[in-house]
Amino acid sequence: MNPGRRLVPIWLLAALPPLFWAGNFVLARALHMEITPIALSFWRWAIALLILLPFVYSGLWQQRRLLLRHWPVLTLFAVLGVTNYNTFAYLGLQHTTATNGVLLSSVTPVVIVALSFLLFRVPLRGVQLFGILLSLAGVVLIATEGRPQMLVGLELNRGDLWILAASLDWALYSVFLRWRPAGLEAKTFLTAIIAIGLLPLAVLYAWDLAAGHRFALNATNLAAIGYVALFPSVLAYVFWNRAVAEMGPNRTGQYLHLMPAFGAALAILLLGERLQGFHLVGAGMIAVGIVLATVHKRRNA
Repeated sequence: MNPGRRLVPIWLLAALPPLFWAGNFVLARALHMEITPIALSFWRWAIALLILLPFVYSGLWQQRRLLLRHWPVLTLFAVLGVTNYNTFAYLGLQHTTATNGVLLSSVTPVVIVALSFLLFRVPLRGVQLFGILLSLAGVVLIATEGRPQMLVGLELNRGDLWILAASLDWALYSVFLRWRPAGLEAKTFLTAIIAIGLLPLAVLYAWDLAAGHRFALNATNLAAIGYVALFPSVLAYVFWNRAVAEMGPNRTGQYLHLMPAFGAALAILLLGERLQGFHLVGAGMIAVGIVLATVHKRRNA
């Protein structure tokens, strides 16, 4: 697409997924006693697949040979982006605190930069490194409520380890998107990896049900599943994949630092929490850091 004719600016496509994922984290933590991580992950993607199929069925048939030819790499994306990432995050939110979860998930942009350099020798300019560190400092300021000394007492539990695993998983997914098959339409690609990623999730969910885990079919739970199926799944993945394709994983990855800012904003709007000075300062640091970290114009930077 010609950038001059794009209806939605690319920076907005990169910024919306962190907003949707912040809502996903808030809901997952709020409902962690109601819905098991496996159940939430399975139904999230099962409903997302049902949403997509009417729009992409013909595309799946028309591009079936391309899909079959590239099934190994599609399976890689499915396992990383569908089976693993959200399941790991939901498992982590069963046990970790909100502060730990936000801090640990915010290392993802740094991991993306490191993997890009180690695996593909993607260079990093000094101004970009400064921008990454500045936005990460803003994340710390918000997550610690303006008291960075809280980091001294930060202790890792098994929930934190799951969050770290999810961060590494998503970094790998983002870096490997350079291997996305050429010519495969965006929604066809997403639908294919959801369908593949659901297969192991279905096995895990069957085991979850056999263990006696059920959740109530009430309005709150159904609305939460509907949200995570549409916004953090279908829309966020379409937007994120497009942003990575145009800006590269390093530049796009810096937008993940918006998650704690969005999380704080959602808490203020939905939970009645007060807007504090550290929210504004931290959000400003994140915004400036993202601008500095994304100034490089090279596609794979």
